[in-house]
Amino acid sequence: MAKRIDVNNLNVYYRAFCAVEGVSLAIEPHSVTALIGPSGCGKSTFIRTINRMHEVIPGARVEGEVLMDGIDLYAPGIDPVAVRRHVGMVFQRPNPFPTMTIAENALAGTRLNNRRISKADAEEVVETSLKAANLWEEVKDRLDRPGSSLSGGQQQRLCIARAIAIKPDVLLMDEPCSALDPISTLAIEDLIAELKSEYTIVIVTHNMQQAARVSDRTAFFNIAGAGKPGKLIEMNATSVIFSSPAERATEDYISGRFG
Repeated sequence: MAKRIDVNNLNVYYRAFCAVEGVSLAIEPHSVTALIGPSGCGKSTFIRTINRMHEVIPGARVEGEVLMDGIDLYAPGIDPVAVRRHVGMVFQRPNPFPTMTIAENALAGTRLNNRRISKADAEEVVETSLKAANLWEEVKDRLDRPGSSLSGGQQQRLCIARAIAIKPDVLLMDEPCSALDPISTLAIEDLIAELKSEYTIVIVTHNMQQAARVSDRTAFFNIAGAGKPGKLIEMNATSVIFSSPAERATEDYISGRFG
């Protein structure tokens, strides 16, 4: 079930360096929120805080709140692994497990979370998740082939199937199309539009047209210079951000004058 995310005064550190500063925003359920901004402004760092992925980097820490339907994901006693079960992640480059078959890749997260699963249940998870990722018809006759045998766009849809197989509430996508050709990109964009009926989706993208096509709301991040923290400049309905942004820096970025 899609959940609402509320971020309040979030600061993200890597040891002494503040990478993201003072971010407060709300991410609505059953919607697509796009994060845009120049390289190095903290977009990827920010979304990794939503499922506590940044903590795998030594010295990383946060200050502030990340709430999912009112529950603080950083409260004492909250298990980061449990958070990641509710908040799935799809990365920039397709990363199917190379030694696993297509079916095993789709099942990987489920097996990690429920060590014992019957053959019939496993087959159902594989079929349901691959259908949800619009990949089933293309691979149903070769489920025992390696995941790495698929094309780049198919591999990325396989990674999306793997992420949604465990039925998360929120799906994070960090530039999911940057390594893909235009036809594969369109397939992923169509898939995102379908998935928002089930999930809360946050996508980082450098492609302004993509942000305009797929998102309901857009947040613009910026950075004052090297060594400075990334900050949220403004967030609004995507149509507003692209037609009449409140801040000059946003207008300059989306019109290509910088970044």
